[in-house]
Amino acid sequence: MHRMKHRVLFIDFNSYFASVEQQLRPELRGRPVAVVPVMTDYTCAIAASYEAKAFGVKTGTGIREAKQMCPGIVCVLARHDAYVRYHQRLREEIDKHIPILKVESIDEMSCELYGGYVEEARAVELAQRIKAAIKKNVGVCLNSSVGISSNRFLAKVASDMQKPDGITVIRPCDLPQRLAGLQLRDLPGIGRNMEARLLAKNIFTIEQLWNCAPKQARALWGSVEGERFWYALHGEELEREETTRSMVTHSHVLAPEDRPLAHAENVGRRLLLKAASRMRQMNLKATRLDLGVRIEHGARLEGGIRFPPVCDSFALLSVFAALWGDVLHSHPPRLKKVSLALHGLIPDDAPEQLSLFPEEGVGARSPQEQETHERLSRVMDSITQRYGRNALTLGLTEHDGRSFTGTKIAFTRIPEASDFEQWNDEESGSAADGSFPPTALPLHFSHKK
Repeated sequence: MHRMKHRVLFIDFNSYFASVEQQLRPELRGRPVAVVPVMTDYTCAIAASYEAKAFGVKTGTGIREAKQMCPGIVCVLARHDAYVRYHQRLREEIDKHIPILKVESIDEMSCELYGGYVEEARAVELAQRIKAAIKKNVGVCLNSSVGISSNRFLAKVASDMQKPDGITVIRPCDLPQRLAGLQLRDLPGIGRNMEARLLAKNIFTIEQLWNCAPKQARALWGSVEGERFWYALHGEELEREETTRSMVTHSHVLAPEDRPLAHAENVGRRLLLKAASRMRQMNLKATRLDLGVRIEHGARLEGGIRFPPVCDSFALLSVFAALWGDVLHSHPPRLKKVSLALHGLIPDDAPEQLSLFPEEGVGARSPQEQETHERLSRVMDSITQRYGRNALTLGLTEHDGRSFTGTKIAFTRIPEASDFEQWNDEESGSAADGSFPPTALPLHFSHKK
């Protein structure tokens, strides 16, 4: 028997979004599927089934190109609320067998092995049992690849070595030879830029990287992260200091009908309101807003603006309006994508620092007005969490943004259920608890700068 300290079982769900769609729609099973953000040939796949991958279609492939590569491909509009629901079901099923150490992303989880499960044979048996239980109790289409090793890093590497539906074990005693078939880019944490830096330093293989000293790795990365990477590659698990969130971001690829400038601005406002609500849930305030837009068939425009710490939607919409005008002063006719980020986050109870210079806009409000707007923003959060995101809006109607589809999933950030529509039945207007909202139409506040 091979024993390893602090062994980890890492589960990676294969082609997750596409697999959920095939689970929900049996007619898609066995067929090449591309999950898309909008129904147009000018977007790209955000996920592809393994049947589509066999033709070379993958995440990021343009749909026009995908249809040429795979004439029978089926494009399916993403349903992020469904992916979150299945994520929760998968977590509950896994937790019946082994505690989840960390949810790495929407489609990846790591579990800590303990007791007899540190033995390789029992760990593999556990992986087989979890995979079978998921197929039986959650969905037959939800295949997963499992990696087993001495730390999360190597277990993650192992989970990528046999896809789809594999189980791979990496023993530290077999390193670095066990990784001989992999490229530098196959290791988590080595992207295009880091690979270029390593190649420039004559590090071409994983074995060469393995044979570096920890201090050399630190120099290669230019920070302590290189040393951390070296120890992780050698099978050790290092404690990391808990990091604080530095930004809240949202972006949206616009449907064709939302690409005219006025419609795109409404989508941007909705993105900001959503980001502001998330920020308030974390009891934070922002001090900077960055905005980026991609012009249809054109370049990217971007800009940013700083302001005193705020969290209320009224103030942030005022900042957004000014920033939108600055970034889009040339008035391009149509946009393709809108992205924004709230930066410089601080706790909302942090002591205020007096400015040496008079502020305009956000800072011009009285303390009483700021407190009122913050309280009203939190009340609005409570209403929308109970009755749905369209129950009450600020300066928008339910038709603004037209095909804007709301909450999306970044693979490293899983939305809460409250981020999605709360009503079980939109047609009947009933809330999740069976009650009804106070009005059938969204409340509409006309906000003025």
